[in-house]
Amino acid sequence: MAGRDPGSNQRQNEEIEAMAAIYGEEWCVMDNCAKIFYIKINDNKDDPKWTLGLQVMLPNEYPETAPPIYELKAPWLNGQERVDLSNSLEEIYIQNIGESILYLWVEKIRDVLIQKSHKAETGPEVKKKTEEEDVECEDDFILACQPEYSVKALDFEISENETEIEELPPIDHGIPITDRRSTFQAHLAPVVCPKQVKMVLAKLYENKKIASATHNIYAYRIYCEDKQTFLQDCEDDGETAAGGRLLHLMEILNVRNVMVVVSRWYGGILLGPDRFKHINNCARNILVEKNYTNSPEKSSKALGKNKKVRKEKKRSEP
Repeated sequence: MAGRDPGSNQRQNEEIEAMAAIYGEEWCVMDNCAKIFYIKINDNKDDPKWTLGLQVMLPNEYPETAPPIYELKAPWLNGQERVDLSNSLEEIYIQNIGESILYLWVEKIRDVLIQKSHKAETGPEVKKKTEEEDVECEDDFILACQPEYSVKALDFEISENETEIEELPPIDHGIPITDRRSTFQAHLAPVVCPKQVKMVLAKLYENKKIASATHNIYAYRIYCEDKQTFLQDCEDDGETAAGGRLLHLMEILNVRNVMVVVSRWYGGILLGPDRFKHINNCARNILVEKNYTNSPEKSSKALGKNKKVRKEKKRSEP
């Protein structure tokens, strides 16, 4: 294992000394050799209502080229709150690459706690058990569906009549990609109408692993033969700009009558722009594997001068 760069080591030591001076007893050294630290953050020092523990490990490359590895410890932190806070910390890192960011992270968390304290009139909620940090990458983890788990974060409902009219398409699952404890996996289904898009999403969310994913990004393209237009749309599911990038990839590959969902289980380590690379690689791999990139002759004809693209409005199907 390579030793620490002297410059990085000095910058880390200076930052650690500053954090200890600023936060006093709240800042705790857990393992000085491994550079693991813990700080307890609350909304109000005199009368705390909300408290969160931040554990960080400083890798050799921090702060020059790598972020701290961190874990958020709070029994009340539910799935969406965890996602939002993690995204905020990741944005701070991206905006300050090469800089010491522990102080910025701590104060951002404190701001979140203060805002939560102002909004909340009741006590802390029990944390939902998403266990996104404990996801294991197993080839068969996606196969067993669990009907007892309800659909999560869908912005539509499917009536019994709709499910009878349209048939649920077959759903294929790609090989997972894992990087720094985050796992990405693509799911693909042929679709010819928006109702099938809804049915596929509902079916995927029956699976407890998919329902507990940090993000389920999706995009679809449906070719309307009679009008020679594409009906298409995408969803970020909290991962800003990821849905648009996925749809752009599908446009470049000239695919039709297919939807791709990419699930991401966040592992607590910031990936920066690499997360978009993994999302698109997952999608590209499954599209190639299922031969959607081998467009038929009529497809290129449709993409000529008269090609039109129509964006599907969410909630347009009752």
